[in-house]
Amino acid sequence: MESFVVIGLGRFGMTLARELYRLGHEVLAVDKDEEAVHRVSDSVSHAITADARDEQVLKSIGVRNFDHAVVAFADNIQDNILITLMLKELGVKNVIAKGNDDLHVKVLKRIGADRIVFPEADMGARFAQMVASNNIIDYIDISEDYSIVEVAAPDRWGGKSIRQIDVRARYGINILAVKTHNGETIHVSPEPDYVIRRGDALVVIGANDDIKKLG
Repeated sequence: MESFVVIGLGRFGMTLARELYRLGHEVLAVDKDEEAVHRVSDSVSHAITADARDEQVLKSIGVRNFDHAVVAFADNIQDNILITLMLKELGVKNVIAKGNDDLHVKVLKRIGADRIVFPEADMGARFAQMVASNNIIDYIDISEDYSIVEVAAPDRWGGKSIRQIDVRARYGINILAVKTHNGETIHVSPEPDYVIRRGDALVVIGANDDIKKLG
C-alpha cells in the first residue's frame, strides 16, 4: 500500500483520489473548498479543508511522510507552481503536478517536479491501451515502465488459487484486488488461497512487459 496526498479536488483530483483509495492505497484529500472535501470524505482515507498555499499547513499535515503528493489542479498556474515548489522543499519523495502548457511544464521541471501529467492527453493514451488489448479493461500509467491495470482473468487461471498460479514468481506482478465475475464484490489484497473464477477481473500492478504476458 502506498500513501498519497491529493491537493485540489476538481474533477481530475476527485476522480484520482477516489480511484487510488479504491485500489487500496492510503489517500489524504486536501482542498480549500469545504463542499468538495465533504463530497469526497467517504471515498478516501482522510479529507481536510485547508489552504495548501500555506507552508505551515503542508507541514502540519505531514506531507513529507507521504510516498506521493499530487498537485491535481492547473487552472491557477501560480498556485500550482508554488505548492509544487513547497512540496519539494519539504522533502516529499515523489511530487506529481498537473500541467497546463509547454511553458508551465518547463517551470515545473525547473523547480523539481518528479512527474507532470496532462489528464486529457493521458486519457487518450489509456483509451489506446484499452482498445489495443482484448483483455485490458482499464489502465493507469504510473511511470514509463510500470502500470496499474484492471484485466480480465486469463481463462487458464479459472479454478486455481493465487498461490497455485504463483503470480508474483511466475509473472512478476502483484494482484491488488479482485472483482468477482458478477461485479458485486471486490476483494482488496486477496489472500493467497483465493480461488479465481472465470469472469473475474484482476487489478494488478507490475512492469508493462510483464502485464502484457497475461493476454
